[in-house]
Amino acid sequence: MHPHLEMLMKLQVIDYDLGELERSKDYLPDMMENLRREVVEAETKLADARKQLEEAKVKQKNLELGIKSKEADLQKYQQQMMSIKTNKEYDALVTQIDGIKATISSGETELLETIDLVSKLETDITELAEKEKQVKENNTRQLKILQEKMDSIGTKVSGKQEIRREIVATVPRSTLSTYERVRRGKGGRAVVAVKKRACGACFKSLTPKKIQEIKRADRIRSCDNCGALLYWDGEESN
Repeated sequence: MHPHLEMLMKLQVIDYDLGELERSKDYLPDMMENLRREVVEAETKLADARKQLEEAKVKQKNLELGIKSKEADLQKYQQQMMSIKTNKEYDALVTQIDGIKATISSGETELLETIDLVSKLETDITELAEKEKQVKENNTRQLKILQEKMDSIGTKVSGKQEIRREIVATVPRSTLSTYERVRRGKGGRAVVAVKKRACGACFKSLTPKKIQEIKRADRIRSCDNCGALLYWDGEESN
C-alpha cells in the first residue's frame, strides 16, 4: 500500500470518530431530555392518581353523610304518617317519602361506584409508585452515564484533533486536498478497498489494468466512476 494512502486511512478513521463526537453533541442532549421527560411523566401520573383518590374518598364520605341525612328524613316522615288526618296530607307526605327514597337509591348507586373507584385507584397507585421508582432509578443511572459522555466530548475531540494534525503533517498538501474533496462528496468515506475486483464504494467493476496499477501502489489511484481512493488489501479472492 502507498504510504500516503495508509496515512489517509488512519486519517479517515480519525475523521469518522470526530464526526461521531460532533453528532453526539446533538443526540445526547435529546436522549437526556427524553429520560427526564419519562421521569416527569411517571411522577405526574402518580400525582394525578393520588389526587383522584383523595377526591374520591372525599366524595365517598360526603355521599355516606348525605345518605344518612336522607335516611333520617325518611324515618321522620314515616313516623309522621301515623298522625296524618286527611288524604291531602297523606298524598303530600307520600310524594316526599318517594322522593327521598329515590334520592337514597341514587346516592347508594353512586356510593358503590365511588367505593369501586377508590379500590381501583388504590391498586393503580401501588403499581404507578413501583413504576415511578423503577423509572427514576433506571433513568437516573442512564442520565449519569450520558452526562459523563457529554462531559468527555471536549477532551476526546481535542485528543483526536491532535492526532489528526500529526497525520496531516505527513501527507502532501495536494494528496490531502484530494482526500478532503472526495470525503466531502462521499459523506466521509474516501479511502476504500477493492472488493471483488470492483470499487468498494460504488461497486463499479475495474479493468485488469486498473487493478494492476492499484496493486503496484506506486501512487494513489482513484475510481474513475466515483473518485474514491482505492487500495488492494492483499486478498486475491476479492
